[in-house]
Amino acid sequence: MHVEQIYTGCLAQGAYYISSAGEAAIIDPLRDTAPYLQRAAKDGVKIKYIFETHFHADFVSGHLDLHQQTGAPIVYGPAADPAFEAIIATDGQEFKIGDVTIQVLHTPGHTLESVTYLLKDETGKDYAIFSGDTLFLGDVGRPDLAQKKDHITKEDLAGMLYDSLNNKIMPLADDVIVYPAHGAGSACGKNMMKETVDTLGNQKKLNYALNQPDKASFVKAVTDGLLPPPDYFPANVLMNKQGYKSLDEVMERGLMGLTPEAFESAANETRALILDTRDNTAFTAGFVPRSVNIGLRGDFAPWVGALVGDVAQPLLLVSEPGTESEVIERLSRVGFDNVIGYLEGGFESWRDAGKTVDTIHRISADTFAEAFNEDTTVIDIRKQTEYDAEHVKDAYNRPLSDISAWVKEVGHKNQHFYIHCAGGYRSSIAASILQMHGYRNFSEIAGGMNAINKTTVPVTDFVCQSRTFKN
Repeated sequence: MHVEQIYTGCLAQGAYYISSAGEAAIIDPLRDTAPYLQRAAKDGVKIKYIFETHFHADFVSGHLDLHQQTGAPIVYGPAADPAFEAIIATDGQEFKIGDVTIQVLHTPGHTLESVTYLLKDETGKDYAIFSGDTLFLGDVGRPDLAQKKDHITKEDLAGMLYDSLNNKIMPLADDVIVYPAHGAGSACGKNMMKETVDTLGNQKKLNYALNQPDKASFVKAVTDGLLPPPDYFPANVLMNKQGYKSLDEVMERGLMGLTPEAFESAANETRALILDTRDNTAFTAGFVPRSVNIGLRGDFAPWVGALVGDVAQPLLLVSEPGTESEVIERLSRVGFDNVIGYLEGGFESWRDAGKTVDTIHRISADTFAEAFNEDTTVIDIRKQTEYDAEHVKDAYNRPLSDISAWVKEVGHKNQHFYIHCAGGYRSSIAASILQMHGYRNFSEIAGGMNAINKTTVPVTDFVCQSRTFKN
């Protein structure tokens, strides 16, 4: 028996490859199926089943493409209602993979169809659980993503989750390995550990959700402090349930190189968003006007999902030459299939063609320190938890994830302000969006809080009272 976690850090997502005696199973595959096919070919095994723990909201699964490529049936748990052919397993049903067994444990709560897959080794001993979004390390799945169906509330789902954990998971032995679908950074939970594998016994000790004294306490604990889910989540659920274009088709359409003239015409004639995926240092020094910068070398796909929202939005790409395929593939993981072309030769071809170039007013932390005084307006776009830990004295906290709301509240466009994040990745995104909305009266601080901490700018490490933007 061989079990391999195939972890994708930018999505904080874990897929799983299990093989035994010439057969294999894949659990929660990503849309780019090559890694699974390559592993199976290398091991000389046949992929027998494709298991899905639930209809994922934060990424588009590769179940359909993988089924087309291998003929392996797709397996869901009870209550699943996909629009395509699949095995809808019953609670307790078992599937053989070579000499090992996978048993379906119906564990509703995150969603109604959520299941945990229990792997039993060659001797029949419980070996591991693939817990999907039912049980994370340090947390459990959020219970607010399926609440519209049949008027079910998040409290109802949280109660189901409590029963699932206590009746199906907690009775398992402490040495059972926990393989979750996500780790720290995923929007599917709020308190996940950075580790991606643990024992159930350790989780029984450390996981706050598994240590609540009763159901009411559990419901309160897991529903408190939930941030709204990203706008693209419902679209991803729909794609996972109803189907989607093959990745090959998406790639073929998106990989259309455009000259600067053709790119400019496409931008003017369509409602396409220009997405610049270069490093923030390169972007701020020069970019195609009205571009949004979301760097490929970061949490690229989740930020696209959170900030663009509409998966049907047409996209035009400006990327480092040679990265276009990777960009399109990573966009497809979160359902953004509508790339209509890219700037051939990258930004340099635009500049060389004599086209108009825009820039961001990026300054060093030292320059910011020289200008800083008690009347300086600073907008910290990090998460509230980061802000609470430490922030520039009297800075406003306006998380990047909420920019669509606070961009309208910044105030008079003649009043100068400064923006920063932790290191520059997120503040470059915010700067590009601000300029798209007509703001020019700001400076973005290179290096963010990491650099500011090395200056004389006063920093506080406690939560200030909420402040209102000056007008």
